[in-house]
Amino acid sequence: MRQDQEDPDKRRSAPVYAGADRAASGPVEGHPRVLYDAVLLDRDGTLIEDVPYNGDPEKVRPLPGARAALDRLRAAGLRLAVVTNQSGLARGYFTQEQMRAVHARVEELLGRFDAWLVCPHDDADGCDCRKPAPGLVHAAARELGTTPARCVMVGDIGRDVAAALAAGATGVLVPTPVTRPEEVAAAGWVANDLPAAVHEILRRQQAVQVAPGAADRVGTALVVRSDSAGDVLVTGPAIRAVAAGAQRVVLLCGPRGRAAANLLPGIDEIIEHPLPWIDPTPAPVDPAAMRTLTARIAAVGAEQAVVFTSFHQSALPLALLLRMAGIPRIAAISDDYPGSLLDIRHRVPVGVPEPERALSLAAAAGHRLPAGDEPVLRLRPDALPPRRGDLGDPGYVVLHPGSAASSRACPPELAARIAGALTAAGHRVLVTGGPDEREVTAQVAAAGGTDLGGRTDLAGLAAIVADAGAVVVGNTGPAHLAAAAGVPVVSLFAPTVPFGQWGPYRVPTVRLGDAAAPCRDTRAASCPIPGHPCLSGLDPADVVKALRVLAVVGGGRR
Repeated sequence: MRQDQEDPDKRRSAPVYAGADRAASGPVEGHPRVLYDAVLLDRDGTLIEDVPYNGDPEKVRPLPGARAALDRLRAAGLRLAVVTNQSGLARGYFTQEQMRAVHARVEELLGRFDAWLVCPHDDADGCDCRKPAPGLVHAAARELGTTPARCVMVGDIGRDVAAALAAGATGVLVPTPVTRPEEVAAAGWVANDLPAAVHEILRRQQAVQVAPGAADRVGTALVVRSDSAGDVLVTGPAIRAVAAGAQRVVLLCGPRGRAAANLLPGIDEIIEHPLPWIDPTPAPVDPAAMRTLTARIAAVGAEQAVVFTSFHQSALPLALLLRMAGIPRIAAISDDYPGSLLDIRHRVPVGVPEPERALSLAAAAGHRLPAGDEPVLRLRPDALPPRRGDLGDPGYVVLHPGSAASSRACPPELAARIAGALTAAGHRVLVTGGPDEREVTAQVAAAGGTDLGGRTDLAGLAAIVADAGAVVVGNTGPAHLAAAAGVPVVSLFAPTVPFGQWGPYRVPTVRLGDAAAPCRDTRAASCPIPGHPCLSGLDPADVVKALRVLAVVGGGRR
């Protein structure tokens, strides 16, 4: 169900140790508060050398550059917490007093932390706080007076990143010799060391800020995202930022993204037109159609255009048309030399999540989200149809096996086994898909669930997703609908594109699948490897387990 309908933190969580009394209760005055309020840090292997089951303060050795990196975060107004598994307590290798002495020594060497969150359990205890469970991250966010979505978790193994994702926080992996290759492959954000992680945290924080004196309110702004529904959805926060600085916003999108555009706040008018240099199966360029589009754009009378693209696309062909339409100020991301086509040529490093990438362009163009608007995906409530009475109470699991790109779809045989496993575990399952996927959804639903294939438009699907307990889906539009509704996602993510850029944004997520499969980073629309190995080896029991990690049980969320 919608994330705001039930408190996800009502679960058994970790003890809170020294430093919690120093946690602030609100944003730090004079510092930007856009992406992050707090940084959570694993202890052993991230802040200090990993000495197994250490209860001796004399063995504490900070990692190189740790103190200076932490001081940079403190100077930026970010609150800090240590979030650590310490099963040595459960095993009797050291006492709580010895552990506190170790922590006092860490603070002596690295400075004070606002909170220490410790899981004292062993794996066999089945607690909700031992990473990769998200309990420690939820507890840390509460102690620091913020939410997991405003936290970054930095750690050296996959458990740290998995705990962050399951809570809806951002995870950063800083590998060490003990980090397994598959953990590095699965992480959405990898840094060479703690100083590098901190540098990028602060860079991303600054990138979505508007430079002093750069914010200018405009009359009409033209924003562009000519892509699929998912691409349009992830641009939503940036469009809202432009809308906050403009009296009127006109969106130019393609036919594949029009239904998603209808759902986004901040848009006053939509121009639908295909762009052959963007569409995956383009028709030949029609000069007459381009002249028509140029005239239509000129009629908008925009004072500014902000052209949003994915990292592999060029904004320059459209920028030329915009110049011909007489738009005086054009902003876009471009690694290619733009000549006189762009007034604002923005650059973004590889790996930044698509919503943040777009937000940074909006900021470069002088626009930022207004106070009170979080940098999350969001839909217009009035654009969604009323709740359907034939689906029963909220809390079901949506299973969406298909995708416009077959390389990112879940194999039907696997999806059927997942539906059967979910039903056997007590979940109500709704199987969704487009009109061209009815054969697949019927096959999957026959193994357990209600077949809704081809029976909803995008707005209807968004309404169904909003009342789900969780969504099981690949890298496709419904994953972003779930993020917009705050609904947890079990992400069956084919690694053809980077998870750090395209994974569900700021929503509790468990990623499943082989992140190191041979299709990795190919951007292939059709699976280039026989047998779809990135997903075909997945055990349906892992999907059931992922729902438990996300606190989703039969009948809804705990």
